[in-house]
Amino acid sequence: MRHFLKETDLSPAETAQVFAAAAGLKAGRGRAAGSALAQQSWGLMFFKKSTRTRVSFQVGVHELGGLPVMLNADDLQLSRGETVADTARVLSRYLHGMVIRCHEHGLLEEFARCGTMPVVNALSDFLHPCQFLTDMFTLAERFAPGRPDQYAAALKGRKVAFLGDTACNMANSFVLGGAALGVEVALAGPAGYEPGAAIRAQLQRDGLPETFSFSTDPAAAVRDADMVYTDVWVSMGMEAEKAERLKLMQPYQVNARLLALAKPSAYFMHCLPAHPGEEVSAEVLASPQSIIFDQAENRLHVQKAILAHLAAARG
Repeated sequence: MRHFLKETDLSPAETAQVFAAAAGLKAGRGRAAGSALAQQSWGLMFFKKSTRTRVSFQVGVHELGGLPVMLNADDLQLSRGETVADTARVLSRYLHGMVIRCHEHGLLEEFARCGTMPVVNALSDFLHPCQFLTDMFTLAERFAPGRPDQYAAALKGRKVAFLGDTACNMANSFVLGGAALGVEVALAGPAGYEPGAAIRAQLQRDGLPETFSFSTDPAAAVRDADMVYTDVWVSMGMEAEKAERLKLMQPYQVNARLLALAKPSAYFMHCLPAHPGEEVSAEVLASPQSIIFDQAENRLHVQKAILAHLAAARG
């Protein structure tokens, strides 16, 4: 049995397999019914509001031949004090897998430890691995068009610049996933918002070097980048810090001036939802270099490939 809680739960070779499978699922969508999850029921448990994650997983399970079972955490006995361990043990008797979008990463780890079915991290406050793999897949489509078997290889040595809150879950995923896939990750944000001890410890546990760089200079990070990335400056639960964050991070807004410092062929990406005028200008969001909606669409295809991979591993 396999879980997907972090980027390194898939080896680089398995990531290449997932990319190739996602390309096939994308190309064949609508022409043939999926069967990877036939006669299976997968729970989708959400502790946070969601648009792309909720819809893409629900549709994905259905298109693979399975039944998606939507679980609002507030409607479960978890909200009345039942333990995560007991919930995992009970749901494992009913379901074939779980997709969980939550706050504490430890909840995912406990669910995986106590249950007897695959668990997928649909987002935690520590990592967002499905989004990271989708982002890399979306870039690879452009670096190796029409050659899905070369997608992973095409990413090696590419430079990604991540601006803004570089201590967030998305930045952590780039730090961890970039080290695993050979992608150069240049982070830029205010002092005090750099990657913390937890992600550095995760790199050590996975036997990976610290290949990322951090700077307070956004221009230095963006220079010669193949892709420029940002995320919201005020995540859910951080509303009390909004005024301070908006002021500190203003120099890291991805605007046309900053984007021009990247390679002329560079792309702009954002995991969405975006806030035009805050972390990114409206001009950049609407520019030809922005591939945010291809990125959003690809969540469906990559996640289907991940689910199929975990189902096959379980047998």
